[in-house]
Amino acid sequence: MTSTTVWPCFRYRDARAAIGFLVDVLGFTEAAVYGDGDVVEHAELRWPEGGGVMLGSASRVIPQAPLQARPDSAISDLPAGVGSAYVVTDHPDEIHDRVVAAGGIVVHGLREEDYGSRGFTCRDPEGVLWSFGTYAGIQ
Repeated sequence: MTSTTVWPCFRYRDARAAIGFLVDVLGFTEAAVYGDGDVVEHAELRWPEGGGVMLGSASRVIPQAPLQARPDSAISDLPAGVGSAYVVTDHPDEIHDRVVAAGGIVVHGLREEDYGSRGFTCRDPEGVLWSFGTYAGIQ
């Protein structure tokens, strides 16, 4: 058993909807979600085959003020829905089929790469790129 030491982090305009897509369509599991109402202060999603991602709302409602960026976040300067992640999986075909069935945007369809990986790339509803493949890096 190893611990996860690299955590991609993302900001979303609608973090609750992003969590729904990442869990229901892509296959992540919720480990922790903190926040009230539509605001997600912090969420941790685990990948069943190892690893995970962290995410949160790009903005929060401040009483008597318009929607404002979270100034306490180290990534507060990044726009929401920006970034990419590569996720190692033994099941790229199943994930691809769920994305297609959900009406997701497949950027690069399933294919075999010359280095022995099978995988695909899609966008989540806010534009983050998610690549899934069998390539697990040089062992």
